[in-house]
Amino acid sequence: MGRIPGDRLSRLTLVDHQPSSGKPADLARLSRLLGDELTWLVDRVRRRLERGETLDASVTLAGATPAQRDAAHRLLGRRPRAGSTLTVSLPAVDDILRHSGASPDGLAAAVIALGGPITDLGARGAAEEAAWRKAFAPLAAVIEIQPALENWYERLHATGLVRRLAGTPEVAAPLLADLARVVTELPASGEPLGQLAARTTRDAHGLDSGRPLTTLALGAARVLADVPETASNREAWAAVGVLRDEVSSTVLTLGLPGDPDTATGRALAAFHSAGQPVVLTLRQLVRDAPRLTDRIVSICENPVVVTTAADRLGQACPPLVCTYGQPGAAVLLLLRALADAGAELRHHGDFDWGGIRIANVLFDRLPVRPWRFDAAAYRAAAAAHPGATLTGTPVAANWDRELTTTMIELGRKVEEELVLDQLVEDLTRSA
Repeated sequence: MGRIPGDRLSRLTLVDHQPSSGKPADLARLSRLLGDELTWLVDRVRRRLERGETLDASVTLAGATPAQRDAAHRLLGRRPRAGSTLTVSLPAVDDILRHSGASPDGLAAAVIALGGPITDLGARGAAEEAAWRKAFAPLAAVIEIQPALENWYERLHATGLVRRLAGTPEVAAPLLADLARVVTELPASGEPLGQLAARTTRDAHGLDSGRPLTTLALGAARVLADVPETASNREAWAAVGVLRDEVSSTVLTLGLPGDPDTATGRALAAFHSAGQPVVLTLRQLVRDAPRLTDRIVSICENPVVVTTAADRLGQACPPLVCTYGQPGAAVLLLLRALADAGAELRHHGDFDWGGIRIANVLFDRLPVRPWRFDAAAYRAAAAAHPGATLTGTPVAANWDRELTTTMIELGRKVEEELVLDQLVEDLTRSA
């Protein structure tokens, strides 16, 4: 259908060239003619005008009530017709309103008189899109200097995430301006999250969990650090050098050689020469990262492996990292840094469903290979060291599907404490 410019909607008539009569509509008569049972007709006309469509057409109401059909027939001066479908010619209604004097300027003027000015939806939509573009402008400028975030930026548009979080461009504008300032500062170099928030958003709690800005900023952080969506918020922040909690996230290690260039490296070297385990905090790994080894690094689940290795091997123990159960931000950050340094990672854990869940996190996120932690190793360990009955809901081992089947078949739980001798033997050979 033809479209009519928005600046003419307020004076739209069926006969475009006909000048306005200058006579006001008779609201009382219009209410009698088009009220009650014909409000559907008025609504249809208003929607056509809002969309910029002409009124040179008919409209149809399916399932019209007898009262609606009677009202339309009276208006048009025609005999009632059978059936529940009602069709009304808009030019005919326009003509009746003009000649009756109820609305000398026709149907469009009548609708305006009854319900107020017409909103040009096309113009409003264009204005809203312009407002959204303006809201995104500060972030778009950041992407020009952070090309690694280009695909993330495109996804923000494609998924409509910002629109869902903000609702309107007016709400989105300050949100995206803050986001642009945060993203500009990434990656950081060990800055506390609250300090980053205060500096970029003027609110120390501006990046607290659950806030729309935090949701968006974490998306950028995950992309910049190449960490998966399943990574915790703390891990994602730490991966871009932002510390949500500097010291409570730790990792237990033994045998990391250290270096003379950093305080953390010198501390590691001292503990290594003494053959003692050391606990590193997330703060140390981000703010004062040591130089890391490119040797084989063994990963265990339980601290007893570390303490036994320290007792038996001392300073001869090769690099060993303990997840201490489910790996936290410090564990994952250290392991990722070791992999980036060229280290070969291998993992052993408890042969129970909790141990499989923990291992799945490592195998899914890092280049890890099993260390006596596959179906063959489980079968041998269960035969030599029959542990307690295996209970709980089975979990698929992502790196070895046969392992899960074998564990269900044998039904035994084999914890690391039962295979300490074999693990320490392996560490001895690595040394």
